[in-house]
Amino acid sequence: MSVAAAAPSLSLKVRMTRPGFLTITAVAVLIGVASAAHDGHFEPMRAAVSVLLAILAHAAANVLNDYHDALNGADAANRTAISPFTGGSRLIQNGEVSVRDTGRLAWALAAFVVPAGIALAVFSGPGLLAIGLAGLLLGWAYSAPPLALMKRGLGELTVGASWSLLVMGGDYVQRAEFSALPLTASLGLALLVANILLINGFPDAASDAAVGKRTLVVRLGPAAAALLYRSVALTAHALPLLGVVTGVLPLGALAALLSLPLSLRAAHLLATAEGELSRLPDPIRLTIAAATVHGVALAVGLIAG
Repeated sequence: MSVAAAAPSLSLKVRMTRPGFLTITAVAVLIGVASAAHDGHFEPMRAAVSVLLAILAHAAANVLNDYHDALNGADAANRTAISPFTGGSRLIQNGEVSVRDTGRLAWALAAFVVPAGIALAVFSGPGLLAIGLAGLLLGWAYSAPPLALMKRGLGELTVGASWSLLVMGGDYVQRAEFSALPLTASLGLALLVANILLINGFPDAASDAAVGKRTLVVRLGPAAAALLYRSVALTAHALPLLGVVTGVLPLGALAALLSLPLSLRAAHLLATAEGELSRLPDPIRLTIAAATVHGVALAVGLIAG
C-alpha cells in the first residue's frame, strides 16, 4: 500500500514563496502610500492591508514561476544558479516539495488575494480593480503559457511594469483616484527592479538558453546586457530628477538619488565580471540594495517634501 506524501509544512510553504524577495514589494507599496500622504491622504489600516495583499500577490507569482520553471525544465537544467538569488527556490529540484504541491500553493494564494483585493476595492474605489487585474495578468503572463513572457525577452519589462502598478495601487487605496504623482514616482523603482531580473539572468543564461528561455542576457550576450544594465540604472536615477524639475515630484524626491552609487558600483562590477560566476554575487547584492534604498529614500522624501 502506498502512502500519500505529506503536505508541505507552514515553514516550508513560506520558503516556497522566496520571502527574501518580498521586501521590495512592501517598499513599492510604501512609495504609493507616501505619495498619497504627501497630498494629505493617509489611512493606516488601508495601508497595512495594501502591503499585506501586495506581498501575498508577489508570493503567488514567485511560486507560480517555480511551478512553470519546473514544468519547462529551466530550473532542473540550471547548474550555475547563485542561491538564493537565481534559479528559483530549488525546493522542487532538491526533492523537498512536489511540482503538484507547488502549483496548489500558487493557486491557493491567488484564490485568497483576488477576493481580498475586491473587498479592498469596495472601500477604495473601482480603479483598484483595474490595477489589481492588470497586476494579476502580468504575474500570470510572466510565467505561464501560452505567453510565458519570461521566455521571450519581455520578463524584465513585465516585472518593471508590475512594480509600477504596486506603487500606483498603494496610492490609489489611500487617494481613491488616479494621480500623476505615484506614476512618476514609480518609474525609477520599476527600472531598478527590472535590473534585478536582468542581472539575475547572467548566471542562469546557459540553462535558460538550453530550454529555449530567451531572456535579455541570452538574446544580447553578457557584454551588451551589462551595457543595458548600466543604461537602465542611469535612466532610473534621472527620472526622479526630471520629476522634480517638471514639478510633478516634490524636492524631497531627490533623496532617491542616494541609491545611485550602489547602482554604479554594481554596473562596474558586472561589466568587469565578464560573466564569471564567482564575481556575480556582489553586483547582484548591490542591485537589490540599490532598489531598496531608492524606494525607501523616495518614500521618506515624498513625506518630508
